Amino acid sequence: MSIQPTENEIDVAQWVHSGIEIRVFAEDLDASKSVAAEIATLIRQRTDNGEQCVLGLATGSTPIQVYRELIRLHREEELSWKNVVTFNLDEYFPMQPCAAQSYVRFMNEQLFDHVDIRRENIHIPDGTVSTESVNDYCQRYENLIDAAGGIDLQLLGIGRTGHVGFNEPGSEQASTTRLVRLSEITRTDAAKDFGGLENTPRLAITMGVGTILRSRRIRLLAFGQHKSAIVERSIQGSISNSVPATYLREHRDVTFLLDAAAASKLNHPHSDVSIR
Repeated sequence: MSIQPTENEIDVAQWVHSGIEIRVFAEDLDASKSVAAEIATLIRQRTDNGEQCVLGLATGSTPIQVYRELIRLHREEELSWKNVVTFNLDEYFPMQPCAAQSYVRFMNEQLFDHVDIRRENIHIPDGTVSTESVNDYCQRYENLIDAAGGIDLQLLGIGRTGHVGFNEPGSEQASTTRLVRLSEITRTDAAKDFGGLENTPRLAITMGVGTILRSRRIRLLAFGQHKSAIVERSIQGSISNSVPATYLREHRDVTFLLDAAAASKLNHPHSDVSIR
């Protein structure tokens, strides 16, 4: 499952640990462009074969540069999204799609409004469903993913609690799309977007760990020193529901793409690693 670097990449290191391919880049932009290039290749391959490409997408600051590069490829290199179907990982609950903090608005502003994707092919968890119907809604979301043929490539970030999507500590490996309670760490990290912790949602709808693990490929991005401790625990700690990201090590095709700061606590198998 090794990926060959493109001519624009500067890798600090590349190795495999506990089933995870680890790629460390000099700059987070290089990592983002690498993922965007892989996504673009996959879209084009599916198009050439007359097939749709199913992507699992993430929100937050981490994937923004990926989306900017994909928009550039659409505008400058004719990357069409007409055969792409997308499923987003999560959404706050409750949440109106027009709200400033909604992931519907985020995805439209950061990607969908700038490419030729068909609107009926976009799926984002609905933060407006009633509490009484949310369980049925989550099952329908799972059914939609299955009906699309499953996710070809799932893009992930990682929270300081080790959450992927909003699968907080305690999430089980087989968990599916559901309503979850957000940890205080996650809410604190999000509070700036809501004007304070008191305004920050306590709940969210998220794809489950099991939903994510059914994806054919998983690519996780993590940047910055503040992510280094959880990256180290996810890759080199014991597999446990206390750090849901550790379950990714059970997947057959998962890559962590890191900058040097996020990778700084990892034990590298070679001591003479340096930037080329």
